[in-house]
Amino acid sequence: MADQSLLFSRIVTDLPETVPFVPPEELERKTGVKIRLRLGANESSFGMSPLAREAMANSLGENHLYGDALSFDLKEELAARHGIGKEMITVAGGIDELLGWIARVFLNPGEPVTASLGSYPTFHYHVAGFGGRLHQVPYRKGKNDLDALADTARHTGSRIVYLANPDNPTGTWFTADELKEFRRQLPADCLLLLDEAYIEFAPEKAHFPVDPADPGVIRTRTFSKAHGMAGLRVGYAFAHREIITAFDKIRNHFGVSRIAQTGALAALKDEGFVRQVVREVAAGRREYEAVAKTLGFTAYPSATNFVAIDTGDANRAAAIREALWQRGVFIRIPGVAPLNRCLRVSVGTPAERQEFVRILREVVQEL
Repeated sequence: MADQSLLFSRIVTDLPETVPFVPPEELERKTGVKIRLRLGANESSFGMSPLAREAMANSLGENHLYGDALSFDLKEELAARHGIGKEMITVAGGIDELLGWIARVFLNPGEPVTASLGSYPTFHYHVAGFGGRLHQVPYRKGKNDLDALADTARHTGSRIVYLANPDNPTGTWFTADELKEFRRQLPADCLLLLDEAYIEFAPEKAHFPVDPADPGVIRTRTFSKAHGMAGLRVGYAFAHREIITAFDKIRNHFGVSRIAQTGALAALKDEGFVRQVVREVAAGRREYEAVAKTLGFTAYPSATNFVAIDTGDANRAAAIREALWQRGVFIRIPGVAPLNRCLRVSVGTPAERQEFVRILREVVQEL
């Protein structure tokens, strides 16, 4: 019988057996410990808009039908809010799906891509899955090194530069002016992929403006964070109309369910709910920053719904994480140095924050 590996493409055969994240449910199965504080996936502990919940409940009887393959109503609302045409917007099953589309549309096997070492691993996963070559630039003082990213992109002839603003996993951010200068430094044929999953939590000066005439920038956003709809899987992107047309050639046209589109549309209209979530998260970040200081740690300044707490030592961070897991507290640590000294903790509700801080203090004292 022929070698079964011959059934797979060479790209897939050569890939390591890996996934970007181990889900918290798998941690429960492996450890037998029930997670009671789920603060590692940057989901929103504040739930979703009551308007979205009501709209989806009212639509349950329609979900024997496919969703609108064009997500017309949702795109129309997004276009109106951002002052652009619907032809510049696409809707997908979360940013993770969009990252896969972008790698597929723009990369030929063997072509180079530039990203920060330790940045969002799902993008790296898709680059590898479509045969790209990833060049990685270390963070500098907890921030993406824009000069080094641009320099690497130029020297490698990269097709794509990936940048999250605000950043995951550090929470740090750049202003629109800094991003414009960064965009200017990139080669003309290099795509700037701006992951804006946390943009609702960022100050206004971090918002990079949409330029309908610029085909060299794609901005991705999501309903998973501030809108609290991670389980429904709805993301969207702003891009030049020719890029949106290219996505239409390869995307799953029925990948966003009817109920998800209904909920997302209602969530957009509940601006007061999002403002309240953003205020509560800002308060929680300040609490985490203060606690980190009392423990002798340092918190990176964050414009997201999480805080990266630098413990100063990778072994210490790993020991704290393990001890927290054993107490049913799920957090994550970035996978590479020097970020692996950090505990990345989502901002929970006031009650969750109080419980987390109590347990964290106990763990640090015991260690």
